[in-house]
Amino acid sequence: MDPVLSSILFLTCLLMVGLAFFIRASTKDRTEVVDFSVTIEAVSLLNQLQDYFEARAYQITTLSPDKSEIVFSGMVRASVVMAVFLSALAGISLGCVALVLSILFPSHQSAYASLTLLSPLAGLFYWKGANRSEVVKVTVTPGDQCLDRNQTPKTHVSISAHRDELAALQSKINLKPLVPIN
Repeated sequence: MDPVLSSILFLTCLLMVGLAFFIRASTKDRTEVVDFSVTIEAVSLLNQLQDYFEARAYQITTLSPDKSEIVFSGMVRASVVMAVFLSALAGISLGCVALVLSILFPSHQSAYASLTLLSPLAGLFYWKGANRSEVVKVTVTPGDQCLDRNQTPKTHVSISAHRDELAALQSKINLKPLVPIN
């Protein structure tokens, strides 16, 4: 076996491992908790948040006024573009492995070419894993319990949600986090 071709096979297999981790990460839960401090009254802020999440097809599942906590849930749908993209990446990668294997072992070329038929499995894996129920938890501490330097009442809000949902919320309602998000 040619050492150059065997090293190319090794590197191609390493790239396949990286692709497998990339495909697996496409369905990973990316829930974060972000704290905000705003000068908006707690009831008004809760109404704004409720309107925002209901407009984005979330529904209230739990409402506990004693803890000032609201839990929303909604379905997150998989992206067709992402499923096709992952299938295409898998197809190209499996094609590269098949090419290297067919050069190393020419007697089984047609068998190696059939490896590319496995590429739709990547899109299917993403599709099944990305369609899931998403939960958003909002906890509000009214302004009389939190004061800033000027003794102005501040409402403290803690939101646990997907990081993309938090970014969209910040741009829509103009919330500034206590600790900046990277």
